[in-house]
Amino acid sequence: MPDTEKNIRAFLAIEPSAEALSAIARLQEKLKKEISGAISWTRPQGNHLTLKFFGNIDRNTVENICAAIKKQAAAMPPLFLKVEKMGVFPDLRKPRVLWVGTAGDSGRLALLQNKLEADFEVLGFPRENRPFRAHLTLGRIKDARAAAGIEAAIKKHSTFAAGEFRAAELILFQSNLTPQGAIYTRLATIPLGEL
Repeated sequence: MPDTEKNIRAFLAIEPSAEALSAIARLQEKLKKEISGAISWTRPQGNHLTLKFFGNIDRNTVENICAAIKKQAAAMPPLFLKVEKMGVFPDLRKPRVLWVGTAGDSGRLALLQNKLEADFEVLGFPRENRPFRAHLTLGRIKDARAAAGIEAAIKKHSTFAAGEFRAAELILFQSNLTPQGAIYTRLATIPLGEL
């Protein structure tokens, strides 16, 4: 297979702390009892704070992406992020994604993501149509009409907090889709600049 073949499904993300992922797993177990309907729940251990999804790329493009990430990461000190609060995309009338959000250095995270988007655009990856909202996906709602209890669950867990963690690196992941779910492999780990 030639290197130019676009056979790497990649995305850029921040990996939350093990403590945050454990808290998310506990929240999901509660939600599974409180919300009915067809929901595809994420696996907590595979949950990431995605900054950019690239789709299928080739090996040469991986190098160009890494160079762009290194440039921006070096200028950004580590981030302190809090995982808290629940919500849905796009809204409660037609919920499609159930998520938990981030606080703390989320303003600096959005600034970093915007600078990365500009560099990725130069490499041929269009910007997202919607504004960046840092979140971790809890589940995908397959049929909003059949899902019951979402609004009540969001109100019930409005004070959810999974603690704060230090985000000191950006990770370029490869995603391999399997019948058992996606398998993530680190392609590159790029440290954020030190304080």
